[in-house]
Amino acid sequence: MDLFEYQARDLFAKHGVPVLKGIVATTPEEAKAAAEEIGGLTVIKAQVKTGGRGKAGGVKLAKNPDEAYEYAQQILDMDIKGHTVHRVLVAQGADIAEEYYFSILLDRANRSYLAMCSVEGGMEIEQLAAERPEALAKVEVDPLVGIDSAKAQEIVEAAGFSAELQPKVVEVLVKLGDVFKKEDATLVEVNPLVQTPEGDILALDGKVSLDDNAEFRQPDHVALVDKSAENPLEAKAKQHDLNYVKLDGEVGVVGNGAGLVMSTLDVVAYAGEKHGNVKPANFLDIGGGASAEVMAAGLEIILGDEQVKSVFVNVFGGITSCDAVAEGIVKALEILGDSATK
Repeated sequence: MDLFEYQARDLFAKHGVPVLKGIVATTPEEAKAAAEEIGGLTVIKAQVKTGGRGKAGGVKLAKNPDEAYEYAQQILDMDIKGHTVHRVLVAQGADIAEEYYFSILLDRANRSYLAMCSVEGGMEIEQLAAERPEALAKVEVDPLVGIDSAKAQEIVEAAGFSAELQPKVVEVLVKLGDVFKKEDATLVEVNPLVQTPEGDILALDGKVSLDDNAEFRQPDHVALVDKSAENPLEAKAKQHDLNYVKLDGEVGVVGNGAGLVMSTLDVVAYAGEKHGNVKPANFLDIGGGASAEVMAAGLEIILGDEQVKSVFVNVFGGITSCDAVAEGIVKALEILGDSATK
């Protein structure tokens, strides 16, 4: 689950990462009131789960509450790369002496964590990595240890921070490591991590992705779900503990085993090219069980998609008896009744 910037900021503050004051607003009036409460310069920032907000006009510097109102009015309901802005973060302005970059992410290929850091922040990291890869330090992090003081010291030295600044940055990186480990994140990124003229280190922007597989031990994360952006069919499948992903097609797909379902999606898409470019409508893995209740829940979700015109069931008998699957489908249709036909 990807978080909005303001949610990432709140997690940073929870673990002691230095951040500036920020207030979320959903109307221009709320933005004006927030700017009055914060005082001084404020930054009005669109809250969308995509990059490029500044280039799209979704980040504005307001000198006073009236400008905060005006800019919030411009930004709210703006479309940024297909994402509609429903809220803005009114953040305290900051004097910036230098900008840095830091992130820690799950490195699946090497079965470890990877920390990346640079004294050249503020720009898109992909651009920096492509144009000047030597400016981006990459340090492997042991998942059993995380980012302790020794590892943070290794990171700042590899990134090229001055000896005078290193202790301050180390302290912040340890806390960001705590965010990553204690919140079960797969990504924690700060761009920019800044130094103020007074020498303080602040996280001005944050991006956090949380591991959905760790929800059972992170009950507080439920409150972070953006209900307005959540697909209702995927939300319903989640309630039934079904592995479902909505796709843009007409053929509903049911299978048992992720690999089998993915292969079936490919086959449907390939065959569909000869029949008007028909595509799969979903990924649905019912797992090893195929009871009437499981099939009913799965079929109800698939048939709840108005785009679906047919359903293709493909199961592997070595996992579940095909007789049981067939019986489950029949019973599921009985349970669903008229709702199973369109």
